[in-house]
Amino acid sequence: MKARPWRALAAVALAWACVAAHAQPAPEDVPRTALKVCQDPNNLPYSNLRGEGFENRIAELFARDLGLPVVYYSFPNRLAFIRNTLRYKLPDQDYPCDLVMDVPAGFDQVSATKPYFTSSYALVFPKGKGLDGVHTSDDLLALPPEQLRTLRIGLYDRSPGSLWLVRHGLVDRGVPYSIMQPDPEQYPGQIIERDLAQGKIDAAIVWGPIAGFFARRVRSPELQVALMRSEPGLPLEYAIAMGVRYGEPKWKQQIEGLLVKHREEILAILREYGVPLVAEQAASASR
Repeated sequence: MKARPWRALAAVALAWACVAAHAQPAPEDVPRTALKVCQDPNNLPYSNLRGEGFENRIAELFARDLGLPVVYYSFPNRLAFIRNTLRYKLPDQDYPCDLVMDVPAGFDQVSATKPYFTSSYALVFPKGKGLDGVHTSDDLLALPPEQLRTLRIGLYDRSPGSLWLVRHGLVDRGVPYSIMQPDPEQYPGQIIERDLAQGKIDAAIVWGPIAGFFARRVRSPELQVALMRSEPGLPLEYAIAMGVRYGEPKWKQQIEGLLVKHREEILAILREYGVPLVAEQAASASR
């Protein structure tokens, strides 16, 4: 019987705690004072600290529509990028960023929006060096075996390009590069700007946005981009979305609304940066 007053007090305390919890606004109901974007500080054509990437351009477009300034939180997009940006939070502090501008559609580490463009892996090679007739990955495979055996094809390790070489018996033609580099000045486009341009490799297999952007940026030699086609069990084309934290459906819906509203402007920005867009991307962006 003596325990009953304590139980009553505990019940009252619990009731007050529930009322207080319901009185607190949900995180996404707090008015936003800035568009806080998670970015890589040195990863053109996506983003950099000078705001020169297409992600920066799209973020500025969204911010103007929202009437907010853009604030970036930078972290190298290599290992554990989402954990160290979108999910990162110190006690008693707000999240440093609320939006990742580029994730694979359906990426389960974030609440992904509907896709806004689709691209594919691509071959990049200099013109006038025996590969001018190559317009797709199938064209490369159709080259005479004696020509294929002489090629040095640069690619990042553990990428779909690696699997493609293995599938087609060309693994000994690959020149692997490590994407997990500790050097903060390293960036994916170096394989094109440095080694391909200098003739250290004959071709490179890289993700389409990197291929298109750096092929344009290299002035000599003139470079050509050939899109690769997905194969059964080996996807090479990927739809790209944006990502927000789980539990923020209103924010996700707002971002998807901006993607629909500014669809043509976004596609124009992507084309300006040389991003190869596969034919079905327009339908994906409008769904």
